[in-house]
Amino acid sequence: MASETHTSVPVCLIENTPARGLVVRPEALQVLSKITQPVVVVAITGLYRTGKSYLMNRLAGQRRGFSLGSTVQSHTKGIWMWCVPHPCRPGHTLVLLDTEGLGDVKKGDTRNDTWIFVLTILLSGTLIYNSRGTIDQLAMDQLHYVVKLTDHVKLKAAPKESEDELDDSEKFVLFFPTFIWAVRDFTLQLEVDGKEISEDEYLEEALKLKAGSSRETQCYNQPRECIRQFFPDRKCFVFDQPASKRDLVRLEDLQDDEINPEFQQQVEKFCSHIWEKCPPKTVPGGHIITGNLLGKLATTYVETIQSGAVPCLESAVLALAEIENAAAVKEAVTLYQDLMAQRAKLPTENVQELLELHSQCEQEALELFMARAFKDGICHFQADLISQVEAVKAKFCKDNEQASHDKCKAALRDLSQDMEKRISDGVYNVSGGYQLFKGDQQALVEKYWEVPGKGVKADAVLQEFLQSRKTLAESILNTDRSLTEKDRELKSTFWAGEMPLPVEGQA
Repeated sequence: MASETHTSVPVCLIENTPARGLVVRPEALQVLSKITQPVVVVAITGLYRTGKSYLMNRLAGQRRGFSLGSTVQSHTKGIWMWCVPHPCRPGHTLVLLDTEGLGDVKKGDTRNDTWIFVLTILLSGTLIYNSRGTIDQLAMDQLHYVVKLTDHVKLKAAPKESEDELDDSEKFVLFFPTFIWAVRDFTLQLEVDGKEISEDEYLEEALKLKAGSSRETQCYNQPRECIRQFFPDRKCFVFDQPASKRDLVRLEDLQDDEINPEFQQQVEKFCSHIWEKCPPKTVPGGHIITGNLLGKLATTYVETIQSGAVPCLESAVLALAEIENAAAVKEAVTLYQDLMAQRAKLPTENVQELLELHSQCEQEALELFMARAFKDGICHFQADLISQVEAVKAKFCKDNEQASHDKCKAALRDLSQDMEKRISDGVYNVSGGYQLFKGDQQALVEKYWEVPGKGVKADAVLQEFLQSRKTLAESILNTDRSLTEKDRELKSTFWAGEMPLPVEGQA
């Protein structure tokens, strides 16, 4: 049964520490390890103090949760996580990631900004980029981290095998999330050349490239080209200012009638889209990520960064596949064992009955394995599964034989009680006793074959029983022959002996 472990408040997933840099928090991993449901991972990034946390709290269905802060300092350090029941997808968990504000001048050392941005992209299924004002060149310049993505992430551990192979940057889209640009405190009219346009059209207008090859044009086009290339699935939402400036410092405490109605409608539209449209987190091959696997991904990426290397997407997926496929084998073998234990009524009447049951349970175990396993390196793990299932089957066969042996022995023990008493009473130690013994034993055998559910060892155990009585039967036979011979001798003596002399005085 899928886990329904959630958190009542956000917890730190990846801490940004001055001494050690980025560190995955064990408390967060413990939470994720218990979530075996698919996860819809929605992350938000952007400059500090742009209202990111407020949107994430609303996505969680709460007013409070992620720290909003009320000063010019960034309150969120590292990446914080909030796991809540998904409001529209039963059996799924919504994982919200609120990230440290980019460009906080108080930090001094901003080297981790890029890594925070990279991790946010790699862990999320939907990425929200939060900015203020309009989508202009300044907003694009502030998103300069996207230009550095190919320097901080690689697709393969091995170099390209041929010139015809696509560049890594052209394949990143397989790993990257859908992209949503949230424009806060938007004051412009959504129109171009006097014609009303949608929010998405506004974004596409802002991403249009300029013709030309001058350095200025290249600088203008570069972030736009990266967004268009890395995030082909993209959307835009614009938001009015939620309240007056003096009320913004207590935004989470404002009542609905104190918040701009248009802003409320925009937030509701935004949340509905996230809840209804954003898919579960997947990796190439279509494998759906659970909370447990998300924690392993976070650990893999952060450890790679800590080592001074660049995260390799395919290596991370392969490492995940190794872990998940091994777990899938274990789960499938456990299912096979449980099904056999439930369905096999030992002893079975014959071997074929057990083998047919084995085939059914093996098929169900294989189906479970294929549904859970990554396709990468699956053949090796599937062979391991078959090998382990065969070992379990062999034990069931052995147990089946033992159960049959025990039942047959018990049946013969019960059926032979009368004979055992007759043997101890010497009933068969008479002339003709062997035939009497054979008759009783034949009756015992006939009753034995009438006992139901003896199983596969019925004949072997009977033969073993009869063989064990062979010496006894020979002893009874010898006794019978000896007594019969004595009886014969007595009769012979009686009939062939001298007639008695007549009594004196008799004629």
